[in-house]
Amino acid sequence: MTESTGKRMGGRWFPWRAKRKESVQLSAGVTAAPAAEALPSEEQIAQSLPTGVRLGAAWSWRLLLIGAMIAVLIFLIVQLRLIVIPVLVAVLLTALLSPLVNFLHRHRWPRGLSIAVAMVGILALVAGLMVLVITQIARSSSALSERAIESFTQLKQALLDSPLQLTETQINAFLAQVIEAIQQDSQIFISGALSIGSSLGHFVAGLLIALFATLFMLIDGKGIWGWAVRIFPRRARAAVDGAGKAGWTTLGNFVKVQVLVASIDAVGIGLGAALLQVPLAIPIAVLVFLGSFIPIVGAVATGAVAVAIALIYNGWPIALAMLGVVLLVQQIEGHVLQPLIMGTAVKVHPLAVVLVVAAGSMLAGIPGALFAVPVAAVLNVMVHYISSGAWRNTPPLPQPAPSAPLWSTVPQTRPGYRRAVTSTPSAPTQENRRND
Repeated sequence: MTESTGKRMGGRWFPWRAKRKESVQLSAGVTAAPAAEALPSEEQIAQSLPTGVRLGAAWSWRLLLIGAMIAVLIFLIVQLRLIVIPVLVAVLLTALLSPLVNFLHRHRWPRGLSIAVAMVGILALVAGLMVLVITQIARSSSALSERAIESFTQLKQALLDSPLQLTETQINAFLAQVIEAIQQDSQIFISGALSIGSSLGHFVAGLLIALFATLFMLIDGKGIWGWAVRIFPRRARAAVDGAGKAGWTTLGNFVKVQVLVASIDAVGIGLGAALLQVPLAIPIAVLVFLGSFIPIVGAVATGAVAVAIALIYNGWPIALAMLGVVLLVQQIEGHVLQPLIMGTAVKVHPLAVVLVVAAGSMLAGIPGALFAVPVAAVLNVMVHYISSGAWRNTPPLPQPAPSAPLWSTVPQTRPGYRRAVTSTPSAPTQENRRND
């Protein structure tokens, strides 16, 4: 009775309440549907974008992340350059001396004696070349300076007699501007002279770091590499180990072939300078040998120095002949040595060589130009090895104990602890004794 009366009162006697409730429900239903349609899901938004935009966005944030990591790595290398450069030099020396050490060790020489002979031999060779170069420069410095003054006088007279119609006043004004520019920038030379002490200290420290690093790499290179591989996750160790070994093989081939190519360049240009009676033939040959370790760019720069010395001391005809010798040696290197020898050892395109040398020189100067090609070659081989997937068929690497106390960074368990743990189950407990 009460329920029917309430319905009647709510519907019949109060009809405005029922109409109000229906209008509220209708208005809620009408506004709910457009609200759901006005807020599309993330999937609908992604599907509405063109495929190129989605691919570009996906590539963009990944490339930005990779670029940020590379920038941080380059920043750390620049900040730690006084350590990084000697270590890289030590890696190159190790790649150069490892074949000699292994050869002596295979012929029943003790390992320590083999390493000592290799390191003392390379130091003696470098010291001998430096003494020879300094001696030659000291002997020819006075004659070369006098000849430079005479050449400058002849050049000035040639400019006065040339069709350019230059006067002595104009030439002297140009020289005055050059001297003034040098005087304005003299603060750079003064600061450089004041920083000779710190630079010499850095050089000695870097030399000691390079020698010690080379010594330890020759003694325990495999142990150091094994310790470095164990830093990576277990699933990535096979790929890292295989890529590192492939890169090391490429680096060894690069160093040996580059020494051969540099020796041929030095002998060719030095012999040409000696036959043309150009002074400082031995220093020129040594300079060409060192410069040839920077492919393409180094050989051109050192050849230009040889031509300039010939021009100052011997005149135009001998300078042109020296230029012909340099070009002939460069053609032999570019068309015979590089494709046949270097191309089989280091598979890097000549355009890539020029670009990486330019980038390395812009980032780090002479050290960057020196290490640009070997770093690019090693990275190229390592990336190709990892992308090829050849490491998937290799068995998992064993986990040997560190081969030297230097790498035993984790303390061992205390004596007797493992014996006590293993003997506990078989030892009679106090409760068993009580039962017996």
